[in-house]
Amino acid sequence: MKIPIVNEQDEIIKIVDMNDRQKSDICRVSALWITNEKDEVLLARRSLSKKRSPGCWGSAVAGTLEEGETYESNVIKEAGEEIGLYNLKPKLEHKVRSSTTHEYFCQWFSATIDGDYKFKKQDSEVEKI
Repeated sequence: MKIPIVNEQDEIIKIVDMNDRQKSDICRVSALWITNEKDEVLLARRSLSKKRSPGCWGSAVAGTLEEGETYESNVIKEAGEEIGLYNLKPKLEHKVRSSTTHEYFCQWFSATIDGDYKFKKQDSEVEKI
């Protein structure tokens, strides 16, 4: 998978294979907070087989942008792949610059859904919803 590497202004400076990314390379990530009409938040536990943060709880959807994707197109794709949420109309929220186990910009989105929605998790990405 090819991913964009960006500078401190979130401008693409090169495209690399994800496996060749250096610790200092800054990538792009999109993430989605999902709530229902009762303001309950949907959390997801990362698959135990994930390379980064296996088994950790977090936002229901998140993913590294691939070459040619926008933050919004990535979060829509990831929502379908990871939890079976389609026809998503995400609301743009804030963008943050983070330094944890790797360097990245994270563009946050939010969405409110019907509390009766039946999610279908992708086992390779999500351990539990």
